[in-house]
Amino acid sequence: MAGVATSGRTRAERKRKVIAEAATEAFLTTGYSKTTMDDIARLAGVSKQTIYMHFGDKERLLFAVVMEIMTSASTPFDDDIHLLGDSVDLERDLREHARQQLAVVLQPRPLQLRRLVIAEAVSFPKLGRSFFELGPGRTIKELTGVVRRLERRGLLRVPDAARAASDFNWLIMSEPINRAMLLGDYNAPSRSSLNRWADHAVRTFLAAYGTDR
Repeated sequence: MAGVATSGRTRAERKRKVIAEAATEAFLTTGYSKTTMDDIARLAGVSKQTIYMHFGDKERLLFAVVMEIMTSASTPFDDDIHLLGDSVDLERDLREHARQQLAVVLQPRPLQLRRLVIAEAVSFPKLGRSFFELGPGRTIKELTGVVRRLERRGLLRVPDAARAASDFNWLIMSEPINRAMLLGDYNAPSRSSLNRWADHAVRTFLAAYGTDR
């Protein structure tokens, strides 16, 4: 009986994953408003009733899609950010962090997701809040702890750790994200462009908060 129950859960999980992948493709390429449950059912190869059974409704399906992408994208950063607090070559490690962050954030899917959330934030404020909390809000919170550790080690001088962490995050993100969002260019930037943005962000941050300034 246990084997049957486990098999049933596995089939349900696979079905849920197929639906979520179909919804992700539809929402990101067509937009939430223009995507119908019929579209998702056709892409997933299931009935609309099956979608309703797994997700409840279209809004909850959107929320599940956004949470899955955000969680998958942000989790790998946690350990990397924590390691910054133990850095023995701060400029090098901050530069590597900034480059990795841009390489992930500027991929087509995260950019399309950001545009989708922005478009629906007024209609679904909970979605916008969750995106912020799992994305930039989470990163800034983790960086705040790192900044405090680095200050205790004498590597940074900051009057406000949270402000400094936010400054660093947006020094990295502001220009490339604005270009992608406003110009609609979802092609991944060249490695040289990523390095240039990241390295400038680190130099500016250390010029403002480094102990050698």
